[in-house]
Amino acid sequence: MRKWLPLLTVCLGTFMLLIDVTIVNVALPDMVTDLGTSFAALQWVVNIYALALAALVLGAGALADLAGHRRVAVAGLTVFAVSSLCCGLAPTTGVLIAARAAQGVGAAAMFATTFALINRSYTGPDRGTAYGIWGAVAGASAAVGPLLGGLLTGGASWRWIFLVNLPVSVAAVALCLTRLPDDRPSTRGRVDVGGTVAFTAAAACATYALVRANEDGWSSSAVAWPLGAAVALTAVFVLVERRTPHAMFDLALLRERAFTGVLLAGFLMTVAAFAAFTYTSVWLQSVRGLSPLETGFTGLPMSVTSFGVSALLGRRLHAGRPDRVIGAGLLLVGAGGLVTALFLRGDAGWTALIPGFALVGVGVGMVTPVLGAAATALVPAERGGMAAGAVNTARQLGFAFGIAALGSVFAARARAAFEGRGVPDADAAAHAVAGGQAPGLPTAVPSGAVHAAAVSGVQATYVVSGAAGVLAGLLVLALMRPHRSPATGPAPVPEPATR
Repeated sequence: MRKWLPLLTVCLGTFMLLIDVTIVNVALPDMVTDLGTSFAALQWVVNIYALALAALVLGAGALADLAGHRRVAVAGLTVFAVSSLCCGLAPTTGVLIAARAAQGVGAAAMFATTFALINRSYTGPDRGTAYGIWGAVAGASAAVGPLLGGLLTGGASWRWIFLVNLPVSVAAVALCLTRLPDDRPSTRGRVDVGGTVAFTAAAACATYALVRANEDGWSSSAVAWPLGAAVALTAVFVLVERRTPHAMFDLALLRERAFTGVLLAGFLMTVAAFAAFTYTSVWLQSVRGLSPLETGFTGLPMSVTSFGVSALLGRRLHAGRPDRVIGAGLLLVGAGGLVTALFLRGDAGWTALIPGFALVGVGVGMVTPVLGAAATALVPAERGGMAAGAVNTARQLGFAFGIAALGSVFAARARAAFEGRGVPDADAAAHAVAGGQAPGLPTAVPSGAVHAAAVSGVQATYVVSGAAGVLAGLLVLALMRPHRSPATGPAPVPEPATR
């Protein structure tokens, strides 16, 4: 049993940082009342965490390769714990948003070290089991978030969704210091300050633009300037990485179609599997009238199937060809989204989500444990943090992009539904529904029209996310397919490197 304590350590950190992506969603209405602020302002409590996590995780991974993965993990856990305390005690919206940003910094440091710590702690069949269990935890965390958020918000207070992190963080730090090896780097280098600053700024601008697109529309100047800045800063990042001998990211990896396939898989999986749940939660709570706890329970089919597949089949999945496992898993995620869209029509309720969510969970359970192993297999062990950071950056950017893009899809379909029923100012009504403000619509807007618009919008988000999953599966099967040599046959799939 003692040999699995390092895995428990990594899983505790992963569970906390991923669950905090979605745990806040169901508590927003209570926060609005308690802090006396607006729903739009509190959306940044959700968005700033995703922004900090997406912007910093690649730089944190490169730093971990130089400073040591255990040290960076402990530092991340400490920052996460202190910022969680600040979130739980926050007297104003501004303090809460600032504390959530700091929480994202700690989460980035934790996330960037996960794969390298697993690879260092386990070898052979045990590594496959470790990745399977870690994948089960990671895959279930996002879906468990709304459920746990509903339990804590309804049973105590929204503040406990943050305060509950404190004892878990203390336990994780203790386990890190006693059960993880102190991996002092065997090679020395310098921190790529220029590359880190350029990439962090580019990722932050891109994530900010996507967040604002969800609020203001894609044609807004508040979206155009950060998108332009993101493009310019990305160009600066590429120039810096080409010139520095200590690059934080090896650009040559992008010429490897297998690594490109891994990045696409991480990006599109979060778009296809998780982004639409934001609007599902809005529909269930503000239109169908479900409580935060009841809304959280709708994610159980995804959580249970994801955890079950990763935990029970992790070792076998790890032993299979990554392109086939990841590709098949993404196709199942896409199929689950399309099945959900098929059942969402008319007077559909939450039960319409069960079949598709279960199928999505199976796909997530297949992809998550293999994705990290596939990424680290393509780089030397001393660059494991860089590989992990790249994949996790893709995943977080996929979440931010997915929410923004699907928000536009939701609003467009809801607007069309309102117009079809002759509702005046259909655009304003559609954005109110998308923003969870359906109860505040004028009484002139019939409740039947609101429900029809919301169902139509949610259905459209699952059509798009399902298509993204199918596209991702096909791309991965093409890009990650091993090279075939006429003399030797298919090239073997590499095992993750070890020191």
